[in-house]
Amino acid sequence: MNKVVAAYRNRYYISPSDLADSGETNRLHLIFISPFLFAFGLFNLLMSLLLNHKSNLYESSFTYVYFGIYILVSSFLYFYSIAVKNVSREKSYVIKTIPFYIGYLSFLGIGAFNFFMTQPFNGVIIFNLTSVIAVCVFSFSPIIFLFGLLADLGIMASGIYENFGLSGLLNFITTTILLFCLSLYKRRSEKKIIMLLKKQKQSLEAKTFGNFTLLYDNRIIKFSRTKSNELLAYLIYKNGSSVKTKELIAVLYGAEADSSRYGANLRNLIVDIKRSLSELEIQNFFIAEYNNFRINPEVIKCDYFDFISGDKQAIKSFTGAFMSQYKWAEDVTVFMKYKVLKNKL
Repeated sequence: MNKVVAAYRNRYYISPSDLADSGETNRLHLIFISPFLFAFGLFNLLMSLLLNHKSNLYESSFTYVYFGIYILVSSFLYFYSIAVKNVSREKSYVIKTIPFYIGYLSFLGIGAFNFFMTQPFNGVIIFNLTSVIAVCVFSFSPIIFLFGLLADLGIMASGIYENFGLSGLLNFITTTILLFCLSLYKRRSEKKIIMLLKKQKQSLEAKTFGNFTLLYDNRIIKFSRTKSNELLAYLIYKNGSSVKTKELIAVLYGAEADSSRYGANLRNLIVDIKRSLSELEIQNFFIAEYNNFRINPEVIKCDYFDFISGDKQAIKSFTGAFMSQYKWAEDVTVFMKYKVLKNKL
């Protein structure tokens, strides 16, 4: 057993700190998906109330409970994901992925509830859809994923056999095995990508003490637009946290800048950054998802990241200037000077 565990860890285990950026992606995916789930549950609940208002309350109650759970779970996923935006990178993956696990297990439970209380075929469809979406969209532990699959298989096996016969049960078991194998394949691919990105970190560097400079293979990365540098500098200051369009426009063009007017400017900067990084084959550094923008701190060396992590050498090397060419960095500089002074006392 110990050999199996060791082999699994060697092949599939990824530390939570290496998955911090994946945790942020999980959070953004949930914020995007949960409103659709909420709308689906609410629409069907209202339609059920409208169409079944003359029916026996007991007969309709299972449908009401079913869509009511949809609404409650999707609401929780949305508001929890909104609330955990700013957490430390050490805890980021675990805290931001908790709602995925709760949602995943809840919707598998909803599928089982639907299977036994309303329509067996719909229950099987929900099981498959929930699992496929999880594999395609989210980053998660294959072991917890397997637990959910086996739990639903154990609960629904007898009902599957009753309603769909032996061939139906064998298909269900085969689907479960294939889904778990896909989750292992995805996890292995994630691990390989992370290892490659760690090698990239040796070449990509941001210097923030003094003027901001972005380097690749010890050469300054040049963009065709001057504001592109500032956009990346601000995202580096945010240390992996997602920033919305409105905030970026305010930082780059002033607090009173009109989003509709400067939105095109920002899009041009994003195109410029993506093109320039792509030409250098820099991967998974600048990330744009659902009108949210961030950088992945795990793939770049940065004196500022070392500073905030408490690295004594980085604190010692800070001489009082931080991204000096940008006005918004002045408040950060004050904080950093205070930290240096506190470290000396």
